[in-house]
Amino acid sequence: MKISRIVPWLVRSSASYWGEFLFVEVRTDEGLSGWGEITTTTRAANRATGALLHQLNDLLVGEDAARIEALWHKTFRSFTYSGSRGLACTVVSAIDIALWDLRGKALDQPVYELLGGPVREDLLLYTHPDQSRFVDEDGVVAEIRRIVDSGHTAIKFDPFPHAADQPADNDAYLDGRLDRDGERGALALTALIHEAAGPDVELLVDAHGRFDVPTAIRLGNALADTTDVHWFEEPVPPESRDALRQVRERVPLPISVGERLHTRWDFAPVLSERLTDFVMPDVTWTGGISELKKIATMAEAWYVPVSPHDASGPVNLVAGAHVMVTTPNFYRLESSDTDLSRYEEFLDAPLENTGGRLRLPTRPGLGLGFDTERMRAHLAHDFGS
Repeated sequence: MKISRIVPWLVRSSASYWGEFLFVEVRTDEGLSGWGEITTTTRAANRATGALLHQLNDLLVGEDAARIEALWHKTFRSFTYSGSRGLACTVVSAIDIALWDLRGKALDQPVYELLGGPVREDLLLYTHPDQSRFVDEDGVVAEIRRIVDSGHTAIKFDPFPHAADQPADNDAYLDGRLDRDGERGALALTALIHEAAGPDVELLVDAHGRFDVPTAIRLGNALADTTDVHWFEEPVPPESRDALRQVRERVPLPISVGERLHTRWDFAPVLSERLTDFVMPDVTWTGGISELKKIATMAEAWYVPVSPHDASGPVNLVAGAHVMVTTPNFYRLESSDTDLSRYEEFLDAPLENTGGRLRLPTRPGLGLGFDTERMRAHLAHDFGS
């Protein structure tokens, strides 16, 4: 079965944080298609990534779609001299996920069966509150109770306000500081969420890599003194392990990092230098299903739990889930809300999600079917394919 065409699909969607999803379809000469995803965080990045995917036709058309490992290296190494992180990893991820989807369909098996078979029947989720509903204390309590009543037992949120003169993007970094008033507000919100959720719900606090070292240390210690926090995520930007080490050594909270780490080579020093308690690779950014499985196995050697990041769409969620259902050291899978219908806009069947758990489809490959006519009606950009 040979690759005949790589088709980027950039589609508008109100379900996406950024208003669009970027999928990729890998077509073959036998009529089967595999699907991947690499929705990124800006419109410019989505268009640049889609254009690069389109260019991969020159590299991959005619290749045997079953040679997943070989094609991973062929694609990845084609970017070695221009940088093997970031954009290079995202396109590798999309192709790899689509090839696993194809392989499962060709063999009439779900992807998780090809990865060694399941070690659990379903997957615990953590989810996010809609913080636009946090208009007052009653709004906070109502939103948190909505999540708890749905059966979810872990909630992630960012309590830290943005300065009025800084960009509103969650991953913005300018001077890395937060004033005392912002700190007091963050601590009060965290305490209120803890009270509303109850003692059995795990709270995951996300700093989105926005703080410098002294600010992250100050906030981490204040959180530890105020309430029970299960992890402190990305306290500093991802570029410096030395910065992470300083926070790690002086903050008595479990640390979680990894959504912006790329491939096993980024994760290896973080694990070997004992800089984190949890790793959270994103299957659509770190290198695909092949790489997520390798990272998870590597983390298992340090007894570090894996909790894949998911900030985009259905392939992101389900591709990560296929790996995690085979992974002993799994913690939880991220989801955007208690209701996963936001992932289903372009799918031909709903996802099975009740009681804060995801149950994977048993159809071959990823188990997802796409409504391409609907997708075509919502195209945000045509890459000439």
